[in-house]
Amino acid sequence: MDFPVAFHIFGKTILAHPLFEAAGMFLGMRYYFYLKRKSSEKLSFNTSAAVLIGATAGALLGSKFIGNLENPYTMFDNFSFQKLWSSNTIVGGLAFGLLGVELAKKIVSHKESTGDLVVFPLMLAMIIGRIGCFLTGVYEETYGIPTDSVFGMHLGDEYLRHPVALYEIVFLISLWGVLKYIQKQKKYTSGFLFQIFMLSYFTFRFLLDFIKPRVEIAGNLGTIQLVCICVIIYYIYTIKNTQTTLKYSR
Repeated sequence: MDFPVAFHIFGKTILAHPLFEAAGMFLGMRYYFYLKRKSSEKLSFNTSAAVLIGATAGALLGSKFIGNLENPYTMFDNFSFQKLWSSNTIVGGLAFGLLGVELAKKIVSHKESTGDLVVFPLMLAMIIGRIGCFLTGVYEETYGIPTDSVFGMHLGDEYLRHPVALYEIVFLISLWGVLKYIQKQKKYTSGFLFQIFMLSYFTFRFLLDFIKPRVEIAGNLGTIQLVCICVIIYYIYTIKNTQTTLKYSR
């Protein structure tokens, strides 16, 4: 396989990454609206609109803000708005999307969790998007460091590298199965699925980034790992409080 993989559509060459990213977002949204129609939990139009706007704005700003901070030492070298706009990371999108949703819920005075419904559509979009990341090889910063292990792959240069995009796909599919099992038990409070997803994913990303090229910001940790630590601490605290509240409410 030659990297980056591209498709020829209507006489134009389109890279796999933006194509799969767009497909992931489209199919994820369609899956979300399908689940929303089937759900017994109905949100008012104002609440739904506020949550959607908050999540979108937060994710857009966060993905670019954290993406540009991955290498803060060179952020202003040869500065261009194209470079600023093209730097993205799902970690920043998820973390700041959460902040956007929580702010939007405060504005419309909605106290109940709204995250469970979005978990599986979000995971579907991420899985499809990571296929595009893998097909891009070393031509975007979604590849692993060189390795001599059996998992090493040629991703467009002379080195055998960890195919971290494939690792993430396998992790997300496995997590999907675990969360579906928890969902079938129906013994959890509203928002618990989303909390477990966020805690699991950010823990995974914290560990995964040790085998990805990164600029070390604090000790041997990169910007994404520092964000992961903050989110992990937040969700450990949130889940602990949720379970304590549930225990005393019985």
